[in-house]
Amino acid sequence: MTHVFNPTFTPYEMLELGIFDGSYYLDTNPDFDRKPIITKSNLFMEGASQPLQVWQDNGWITPEDPMGWFQWYLRYYQGRRIPELDAFQIKRWKSFGARHGAQVKKNGNGDLTKRRKQRQALLHWGFDPIPDIDIQNKFEFLCKKVKLTVDNAV
Repeated sequence: MTHVFNPTFTPYEMLELGIFDGSYYLDTNPDFDRKPIITKSNLFMEGASQPLQVWQDNGWITPEDPMGWFQWYLRYYQGRRIPELDAFQIKRWKSFGARHGAQVKKNGNGDLTKRRKQRQALLHWGFDPIPDIDIQNKFEFLCKKVKLTVDNAV
């Protein structure tokens, strides 16, 4: 069964833009097939992630990917396929993005200071965190917007 799965950003772009406060994944992690640029701070809001214990308590952590959804996505992006697990994670991804993306689109009004926690969470899931801004290259726009520099990356 083929599942529609089309994140806005690759795992590498997500890390470069700023997810998980820059501390969840280190550039030495063996899951990477190339050295990532890991920005030290979140793009929209610091401390926007839930603790790992919450993920474990809710059954969102699987034995195959003990570091959670991002680990699954990185491995999936690099070619690993486990059909049952992929279906589970893609279903979670779709559900999350549909709920939060619609709320940001409706209430964000193109103001990046609004809905910051939801924008950050959307980015953590590879979704478009700026659905209320009509622009072609979201990654390039966000890189310019936050003025990413070498000093801000690991």
